Amino acid sequence: MTRTVLVTGFEPFGGDATNSSWEVAREVARTWEGPGVLVPERLPVTFAGAPLALREAITRVRPAVVLCLGLAAGTDRVRLERVAINLADARIPDNDGAQPVDEPVDPAGPAARFTTLPVKATLARAAERGLPLTSSLSAGSYVCNAVMYHALGLLPGAPVGFAHVPELRAEEDVADFAACVREALATALELGTADSRLIGGAIA
Repeated sequence: MTRTVLVTGFEPFGGDATNSSWEVAREVARTWEGPGVLVPERLPVTFAGAPLALREAITRVRPAVVLCLGLAAGTDRVRLERVAINLADARIPDNDGAQPVDEPVDPAGPAARFTTLPVKATLARAAERGLPLTSSLSAGSYVCNAVMYHALGLLPGAPVGFAHVPELRAEEDVADFAACVREALATALELGTADSRLIGGAIA
């Protein structure tokens, strides 16, 4: 049975003409050679619309693995996020003009949800290939965090996660960042939710 992978990116926001997360998602789809079938999906940058679009895509695609992408300006490495928190605290309005402050993403949900991707195994493999990939303990409190939180709630038990990608500044960036995403997807398809118990984390 052919397995399907869902990769999402976001539409532009904050006055930008493009969004690196969608450009990387499209590059991953363009260069994907399997295993399985990869479906890219663009989400709105809205607290209300993004979870609905994600739910619709998951229902339609029935993916074995989900990796959502978002933009993190000011970084130089793709960041696999390890945790999403039940907090919406928007520094700027979303594309609908909504700006929740200190509100729950889901009033009925848990305080946090942890990625089910094999993050440490992915990082080890990426390091062997010299890929610009790292992990992060904060997905923020904007729409990216909300999407990760909802994604993990929609597919319990499956490999699901979120990655922040840097801004695309050079022509080769999109290929490098797409390679990081492909590594994460290939590892998840191989290992499922089983991760390596490697030393990692952060002191502060």
